[in-house]
Amino acid sequence: MAFTLPDLPYAHDALASLGMSKETLEYHHDLHHKAYVDNGNKLIAGTEWENKSLEDIVRGTYQAGAVAQNGIFNNASQHWNHNLFWEVMGPGEDKKMPGALEKALVEAFGSVAKFKEDFSAAGAGQFGSGWAWLVKDKDGSLKVTKTENGVNPLCFGQTALLGCDVWEHSYYIDFRNKRPAYLTNFLEKLVNWEAVAAKL
Repeated sequence: MAFTLPDLPYAHDALASLGMSKETLEYHHDLHHKAYVDNGNKLIAGTEWENKSLEDIVRGTYQAGAVAQNGIFNNASQHWNHNLFWEVMGPGEDKKMPGALEKALVEAFGSVAKFKEDFSAAGAGQFGSGWAWLVKDKDGSLKVTKTENGVNPLCFGQTALLGCDVWEHSYYIDFRNKRPAYLTNFLEKLVNWEAVAAKL
């Protein structure tokens, strides 16, 4: 099953007033994400993974404990990660959090503010490239995690509710080297909490 680059669910300039410029989305979606799709398709061609689902490829090629993951995993997982990343952001100034999600976050973290603090700390504290996540763990509890490079919650049997890309290409055009400011802006202005709640 060949990978395909999904269209963004909004125009390239739709998030510009919220802190993610048209230029960032043109580079990040049209070039970076497309490269994961194209390279992934080349790598799975003629292999046992060619007709598997994206999720099966991610789970099946992940190597726990490996210092570096293999090329199929890296491209498949980054394709999966970016699909989710585009989904959990959205235009519009009103980013009200649905009650069920707010209640779940308060139960898990004590407050929404504490969740945001933990999520930002995870993203800022990820050395080098990677992702910050809000996940539902196997026992149903909500947790904030971080992963290196393209590794994602599928590798650990978790359900990803929210993911933030902290590779430099995600924020350098708009925030230069200020990753914490990018994370704060992501949580306060970019996240579509309705989309996150729908994954609960």
